[in-house]
Amino acid sequence: MASSEILTSQEYIRHHLTNLTLGLHPEHGLSFAHDAEEAAAMGFWAIHVDTMFFSIGLGVLFLWFFRKVAEGATSGVPGAAQNFVEWIFDFVDENVRGSFSGRNPLVAPLALTIFVWIFLMNLMDLVPIDLLPWLAGLVGVHYLKVVPTTDPNATFGMSLMVFFMVLYYSVKMKGVGGFIGELTLQPFGKWGVPANFLLEGINLISKPVSLALRLFGNLYAGEMIFILIAVMYSGGVALAVAGGFLQIAWAIFHILIITLQAFIFMVLTIVYLDMAHQEHH
Repeated sequence: MASSEILTSQEYIRHHLTNLTLGLHPEHGLSFAHDAEEAAAMGFWAIHVDTMFFSIGLGVLFLWFFRKVAEGATSGVPGAAQNFVEWIFDFVDENVRGSFSGRNPLVAPLALTIFVWIFLMNLMDLVPIDLLPWLAGLVGVHYLKVVPTTDPNATFGMSLMVFFMVLYYSVKMKGVGGFIGELTLQPFGKWGVPANFLLEGINLISKPVSLALRLFGNLYAGEMIFILIAVMYSGGVALAVAGGFLQIAWAIFHILIITLQAFIFMVLTIVYLDMAHQEHH
């Protein structure tokens, strides 16, 4: 979006909900999409560059910061950064101990990564709605969505990785026969195999779907509200003042939402992995 371009309210909303998409266009070859129609024409293999950039960048920031704090950790009087990181470690560890009954050294680091990474991606929702897209427009970037978790590709990507880990540990801990038996023999026993498989299959598939849609839906709705409040600034002084108060109130409330959604994704991941480690007889 050019810095001098004037958009209607509808165009403004559509602009802020459109990803920066790179893909193979039937007519233009490898290029960035300039509108939703071009993005759709690029098909399934198109990449949302802004989602990849911010999600990977925030992941690298998380790893760099925690590594730096770990290298400078002291057994004496800790600094503010060390206290903060230790508090997060204790918080995650407490939840893992309370929800995971098995023994797997991977679960706690995974839970920590999920919680901090998703929180950082959600936190981008509190960046002023026009700031980064405006800066991107100055260098010719047409679209820029700065909240990766408002993109279902990101949320489904994370939930599918959790799903694959659940399948892996289900087979590893129970064996192929045990896993198949769990899907076909519960809850009605050997006489209800079709019904068992239907119910357990739906229950299994619903795990990644619910993880992805819950996170995406809440953050997308929150971003939409910020966009609608921003539209109020173009409606005159009275609406602009009202929008300012609404924006502050919603931002304060949204801090709870972004933290809660990161926590829910983490806890459900722990619970699903705990279920995968349990053997049913």
